[in-house]
Amino acid sequence: MNIKRAKEEIKHSICAYLNKNEYGEYRIPAIRQRPLLLIGPPGIGKTQIMEQVARECKVALVSYTITHHTRQSAVGLPFIREKEFGGKTYSVTEYTMSEIIASVYDKIEQTGLKEGILFIDEINCVSETLAPTMLQFLQCKTFGNQKVPEGWVIVAAGNPPEYNRSVREFDVVTLDRIKKIDVEADFSVWKEYAYQAGVHQAVISYLELKKENFYRVETTVDGKMFATARGWEDLSQMISVYEELGLSMDREVIYQYIQHWKIAKDFANYLELYYKYQRDYKVEEILQGHITEEACDKIRRAAFDEKLSVIGLLIARLHEYFRKSSEVDALVTELYEKMKQVKSRMEAEQVFGILEDLCQQYDSETEQLKKAEQLDKDSLHRRIQIQQRLETYRDEVKTAHRDGEDAFVCIKEKFVAETQQREQIIEATDQILNYAFDFMEKTFGDSQEMVIFLTELNTDYYAVWYVDQNGCDRYYQYNKSLLFSERQKGIMQELNEIEEMIE
Repeated sequence: MNIKRAKEEIKHSICAYLNKNEYGEYRIPAIRQRPLLLIGPPGIGKTQIMEQVARECKVALVSYTITHHTRQSAVGLPFIREKEFGGKTYSVTEYTMSEIIASVYDKIEQTGLKEGILFIDEINCVSETLAPTMLQFLQCKTFGNQKVPEGWVIVAAGNPPEYNRSVREFDVVTLDRIKKIDVEADFSVWKEYAYQAGVHQAVISYLELKKENFYRVETTVDGKMFATARGWEDLSQMISVYEELGLSMDREVIYQYIQHWKIAKDFANYLELYYKYQRDYKVEEILQGHITEEACDKIRRAAFDEKLSVIGLLIARLHEYFRKSSEVDALVTELYEKMKQVKSRMEAEQVFGILEDLCQQYDSETEQLKKAEQLDKDSLHRRIQIQQRLETYRDEVKTAHRDGEDAFVCIKEKFVAETQQREQIIEATDQILNYAFDFMEKTFGDSQEMVIFLTELNTDYYAVWYVDQNGCDRYYQYNKSLLFSERQKGIMQELNEIEEMIE
């Protein structure tokens, strides 16, 4: 299955494992809670989805790459203890607590979360001395003589043998005690994630043209050559920073991330063209409504790769507006809830005291969520902004020496300014989206290129959110007619292929 489906399967398993009956007992007892084992190529996001699953399930996460450990750190160090059996005293070897098990208890103490995920990466690449320990861990959920605490789900990950020479195959006894999930690279699924994660549009557009270069691992006389999803995402971040710093990226820099000379060279050439199209077609002017017949005619006569790149440039700029609209909307929505809290407490308390209490409480909640690793980057940034706004409201009330309705009116004015800014951003987004449709209509009409444009919008998480919240008549119009037509063509093609097979 692809990584998206694997993530859903892990979430479902965790929900099932942690579900309790009316007596507070786990419906599936610990002995029947099979560890989950993800097997898939390196760099497709196995480790990353575990962080997402932990946040979404609101449980803790302890993550280890087991190849970095020795048997002593995994099992614990031996020590001698005297015990009495049958009236005689014997020296018995025992073990200190496993570093990994200790980390689980540390996480419980730090976060207050008693349930979580213990994630062990590269589990099938351990040394010969550690291999029996890993089999014991998967079969018995113990390290040495210490059990994984109840309420902690075991998830492990590894690579298939063709990607790693140190891989050890599991025996049938072990495989019969785990839930094995085979994961494969899937560009269409990764592209959905890429839009949400803000991957550079040049990377997305290039891989749309050269899907075969998304994930490749080849063995040559000079060693391994490879391109992975992790490499493309890391390269994307470096491209964005290079752009901000005014630096140019050449093939040698790209090869540091995409360690396949042919693909690195090909992408370096494409990136140059991408920047050229950005200058030549003046996308920013198009999205401001300056659409000339000259520009439309030029793109009509261009090669398909060039058309796809220009559409990618339009989508990239639209994506920035969609994302900004989503961020501001989430900020204002949460601020509104805080304003309601202030209003509901005004009769019994002073406004300054209410705001001071909200500031301290919100800051404390943020620190607790950070310790529990329940905040992604966007959520953390939003909470920082909310904290800043609350402190600004508090300081404004204190400085003006206001209280009661007068103080509430003061902070309400500032909140109204936030809502007005949200409306301005949404209006600007609506305007450039319509200008983008103007350009696409004038240049391509009801064509394959318009289908590509709509497909990219449908893949972008923030575009879908924006249209769902604010609507767009032309989006609905084209989405209904063009994409239905494409689906119909696809169904007819499949039927034709079936007929040919029968004949």
